[in-house]
Amino acid sequence: MKKLLLVLVPIAVVGAMALLRARRTDGREDQGLKTVKVTRGTVVEKALAVGKIEPKNVISVKSKVSGIVEHLYADVGDKVRKGDPLIDIKPQPTPLEIAEAKRNLELAQADLDIAERDLERARQLKDKGLLAQEAYEKVEQNYREAFLRKQLAQERLALLEEGRVRVADMEVETVVRSPIDGYVLERLVNVGDPVVPLTSYQAGTELMKLADMENLVFKGTVDEIDVGKLREGMPAQIKVGALPDVSLDGKLLRISLQSRKVENAVVFDVEIAVFKKPGVTLRSGYSANAEIIVKKKEDVLVLPERVVEFRDDRTFVRVLGPDGAPVEKEIETGLSDGMNIEVVSGLEEGDEVLEKPVEEIK
Repeated sequence: MKKLLLVLVPIAVVGAMALLRARRTDGREDQGLKTVKVTRGTVVEKALAVGKIEPKNVISVKSKVSGIVEHLYADVGDKVRKGDPLIDIKPQPTPLEIAEAKRNLELAQADLDIAERDLERARQLKDKGLLAQEAYEKVEQNYREAFLRKQLAQERLALLEEGRVRVADMEVETVVRSPIDGYVLERLVNVGDPVVPLTSYQAGTELMKLADMENLVFKGTVDEIDVGKLREGMPAQIKVGALPDVSLDGKLLRISLQSRKVENAVVFDVEIAVFKKPGVTLRSGYSANAEIIVKKKEDVLVLPERVVEFRDDRTFVRVLGPDGAPVEKEIETGLSDGMNIEVVSGLEEGDEVLEKPVEEIK
């Protein structure tokens, strides 16, 4: 009999506890109460930037001579090396320009002939002791200047007629060459288009745009609410709209000191270095969003922020009391990412917290 009692009593206790738990659960369900558990996870505070992927530096290619586009050696998307030919500019001087250049050469030759005769006479007088050294040097200087003017007139005429000329050790030509290693992003002229040269008083015709696609940045804007949290060097995660399955790492490089207004919102420009991944092709102009990581805490107690109530600088949640009725409990919270919030104290892992009741719209 005693042995039977020893077996039945524990069974009865377990059954009673199960019955009590079931009643409490049934009562909770009857009241329409739902709970969430305190778990461990990671909370990340982020600032969102909206913008696009661009090369860090874009080079505008221009010509130093005027003329007509005669030949295109590269097109959009082509990879070029520094010094590779891009465009051949054929000089198209007017008849007046050609005539003027030829007459200037004739005048320069006449001046040189006179200067040469003067120099020869001055040399003879100097040898006889009839001309001072200072006077001789002045005549010699006039001859050198006349020689250089003639040389300049020859080079100008050759450039107009042939499109190339050698000046000292430098080859001056009408073939525009690539100033960098990179890719052609944009071609702005066609064969036959006129070209205005780049000079100190005019901008010149933009022929092509080149960029090194290995050095990319994200350029975008951050709302003024978040800009105060940012510091240069913060890590970032970049999502490209055209590549939904790709996440790129980045680092915040620059935060603008000057705000600007975009659609009635005050924003600040930011620049983020983009670290490319093998096998991922990025194109200039891709729309992207960047999440700048302001703070990050791992392996902390977290709750959905929707179950937390903030009141008078204090934080509360609702839990079930010993009698199964909802009661309010004060807790201490920490970092929030807008969806989840860190629980610093007041709750333990596995504790259940009641969802907020749904209010009916009347």
